[in-house]
Amino acid sequence: MTGPAHVNAVKISTNDSYYAALNAHRNTIASFYMASAEMPGGKPLPSISFNGNQIPNAEAMQTLFEQQIPPSHYQVQCYDCHVVNPNYIAEGTQGWPAKSGKNMTILVAVSGYVKYGDLKEAKPRGFSESFVLVPNPAVAASKQRLKNIKEWLIQTQNFRIVV
Repeated sequence: MTGPAHVNAVKISTNDSYYAALNAHRNTIASFYMASAEMPGGKPLPSISFNGNQIPNAEAMQTLFEQQIPPSHYQVQCYDCHVVNPNYIAEGTQGWPAKSGKNMTILVAVSGYVKYGDLKEAKPRGFSESFVLVPNPAVAASKQRLKNIKEWLIQTQNFRIVV
């Protein structure tokens, strides 16, 4: 069905850019998340859990990394992805043509190592992280690839240090 499209989306959205932002471009972290919204029942989106702590929004996640988390180096060891909803249409858009493989939500599971603080002296710690990625409505509305605009945004995230 959409195997290669969603695998490439995951690689580009997480490994190639998100973790690079956590390592060196923390002022861009909020741009990886969907705009604030509410689920039915009032639960806020994006839903972000960082090591058991609920983070209220993307801006707070960026502030956490800019002001509280010491310098870090994330090294992804593996990731896996699965289509959760193959018929997702971003709010306020008509979506992509069905054959594009872009009208979906994607579950991403990532594991690896992270070092915090003095990167030469810090001991690597294992981490596990999961994301649900959704199409960026700005891209879906334009029906074309926009320069410097992320095609996929984080709707849900759960990060945990495991070792």
